[in-house]
Amino acid sequence: MADPNFWNDQQAAQTVINEANGLKDAVNQFNHLDETYENLQVSYELVKEEYDEDLAEELVSELKELISGMNDFELQLLLSEPYDKNNAILELHPGAGGTESQDWGSMLLRMYTRWAEKKGFKVETLDYLPGDEAGIKSVTLLIKGHNAYGYLKAEKGVHRLVRISPFDSSGRRHTSFVSCDIMPEFNDEISIDIRTEDLKVDTYRASGAGGQHINTTDSAVRITHLPTNVVVSCQTERSQIKNREQAMKMLKSKLYQLEIEKQQEQLAEIRGEQKDIGWGSQIRSYVFHPYSLVKDHRTNTEVGNTQSVMDGDLDPFIDAYLRSHI
Repeated sequence: MADPNFWNDQQAAQTVINEANGLKDAVNQFNHLDETYENLQVSYELVKEEYDEDLAEELVSELKELISGMNDFELQLLLSEPYDKNNAILELHPGAGGTESQDWGSMLLRMYTRWAEKKGFKVETLDYLPGDEAGIKSVTLLIKGHNAYGYLKAEKGVHRLVRISPFDSSGRRHTSFVSCDIMPEFNDEISIDIRTEDLKVDTYRASGAGGQHINTTDSAVRITHLPTNVVVSCQTERSQIKNREQAMKMLKSKLYQLEIEKQQEQLAEIRGEQKDIGWGSQIRSYVFHPYSLVKDHRTNTEVGNTQSVMDGDLDPFIDAYLRSHI
């Protein structure tokens, strides 16, 4: 970073800065845990020599905080796979069910936005398609921050909601599904050969919230990769050129993800694993009625406080998933 030519490539410079900040945070967190541990040792010796109830209660409270901090630090050290440190691209797609499933999509959008804000990550909306009456038809977010992909890869899959529908005048119970797709964002870290003749590029007017430029120019871009039929859209920027650049990054990420999934499927075949990919293979169920429970079907992690989960408290599920893959 002290090199005079460091800022010649802004994108590469920012990548280095992000990595440096991540390493600094890890070192600072370790030093804080180390200092806290030494202080607790001193407090423990004092309590042993001469028992003091207030000091003992404080010791127990601080010990719980230390354990929580060490668990969080350990989890960060587990995020060591090649692209864990990258920003994450998150896509939500409601399943069949019209307004009910589209509303569930908007609830998940709020949940992930809240989670990201609590983590100190920055959230950008790359593409947004509103529902007919309520909710969303689809949304694509870019979540920026160190280890964003490492954490969020635990959320890839189908999310199921069971509740009394506010859109049903008869007050019946409904089950809705939304698929969540997670990919690492790539800049120039990987080389994927994308031929121009394999691309179909459409421009259109952006929709949804976004400022005065919305619905005034054809700045939104949709790119279809014809060999794989992968479609990406971006409407976050005023400029069509910038939207195209971002859409190409998203396309590169999706094509890379496809390659990874192919490799995983081949490994699964070699191991003889049977995995059903469909609406019936949800990773997590959110039950609001007749009882309150959020359960992850991969790790059997359960949380009874559904409101806290919908407010972004996803760490118990993410933690359990990542530890199960050690």
